[in-house]
Amino acid sequence: MRINLDKKEGTVVKRIVLTGGGTAGHVTPNIALLPSLKKADYEIFYIGSYDGIEKRLMADFGVEYHGIATGKFRRYFDLKNFSDPFRVLKGYREAKKILKELKPDVIFSKGGFVSVPVVRAAADLKIPCIIHESDMSPGLANRLCIPVADKVCCNFPETVSKVPAGKAVLTGSPIRAELMQGSIEAGYKLCGFNSSKPVIMVIGGSQGAQSINEAVRESLDTLLKDFQVVHICGKDKIDNLMLSVPGYKQFEYLKSDLKDVFAMSDVVISRAGANAICELLALNKPNILIPLSAGSRGDQILNASSFEGQGFSAVIREEALDPISLVETVHEVYLNRKQYIENMVSSGQINSIKTIMNLIEDCVNDAAKNK
Repeated sequence: MRINLDKKEGTVVKRIVLTGGGTAGHVTPNIALLPSLKKADYEIFYIGSYDGIEKRLMADFGVEYHGIATGKFRRYFDLKNFSDPFRVLKGYREAKKILKELKPDVIFSKGGFVSVPVVRAAADLKIPCIIHESDMSPGLANRLCIPVADKVCCNFPETVSKVPAGKAVLTGSPIRAELMQGSIEAGYKLCGFNSSKPVIMVIGGSQGAQSINEAVRESLDTLLKDFQVVHICGKDKIDNLMLSVPGYKQFEYLKSDLKDVFAMSDVVISRAGANAICELLALNKPNILIPLSAGSRGDQILNASSFEGQGFSAVIREEALDPISLVETVHEVYLNRKQYIENMVSSGQINSIKTIMNLIEDCVNDAAKNK
C-alpha cells in the first residue's frame, strides 16, 4: 500500500489492477466490482489488449487503461498458432513493465488470454493475484494462471474440487448493481412496445449467435402472434429487411439500456455463458438456454445442464434448435414462469461482490504485513 501525495498527507491508498478480456463476459464482472473498489478508496487500473472489447467497455468508467500484446491458444490448426506465442511473450514483457510502474497491491483477473501475461508477470513480481473462474471447468487461460494465483473465485460448487486445495473460494459472479435497477416503462419506450403482449428477450453474447439469430427470425411470424420480441443480435448482425416488423426490435449491443430491457422481459433466450446465466439467476428471469457447442470446450453445456437440473432454465441443445423447438419451449417456459421464478428465488444468492472484496482486502493486508 502506498501514500498518495495528491490526497491529505498520511492517507493510505491501495492500488489494484484489473485484467481480463476477449469477450464481454471477461469484462463485465470487473465492471461490477468498480463501485465497491472506489468506495474502498482503491486506485484502479486496467490492463487489456490494445484494441479489444475490454478497452471499449472500460472507456466509460474513468479507469486508466493500459494495452498489451496478446495471443490466443487455439484448439485447432491455424497459422497464427506459430506467431501468437511470440505475442504472448511480448505481452508478458509489456505487462511486467507496466506493473513495475504502477506498483499495484493486488491483481484481480477475470480471465481470457490477455490475462495470462498479466498474471504471470505479477507473480514474478510477487504481486498477489486473485483470479475468477466463471465456468464449471476452468478454461485454458485460467489453467495457466491457477498455479501462481493466491485465490481462485468459483461460480459452481463443482469447480472447487478442480482447483488446488486452499485456493478455491465459492463466490459466485459479480453482478452489476445497475442491472437490478431497470425500468419496465423505459424498456417499452426504448423498443416501441407496450403492455399488450409479454416480451421475449433474445441475447446471444457480445458477438451475437448466428444459429440463435436465424432460429428466432424464422420463428417470428409465430412468436409475434403472442409475444413482442427484442433481439440483441450482435455487431453487424441486424437484419435490415426486418427493421419495420411490428413488435420486433433489434439492437447490435446494449449498455446502459440493458437493465431496462431486462426489466421489461418476461422470458429470456440466451447463450449459457456463466456470467450471462448468473445475471439471469440474480434477476429471477425465466429463461431458455442454448449453449454453444460447435467449436467450444463444452463449458456452456455444463453450465446449462446445471441450471436445468436446479429448475432455473429450459435448455435447447444447439443441434436440436429449429423454429418448432424454439416456439414450443418459449410457450412452455412462459406458461410455467412462476415455477421457474420460485426455483430461482428459493435458491438464495451468494453475495459475490462482498466475498470478493474481502478476498482482495485480505490479500492486500497480508502483502503489507510481509513487506
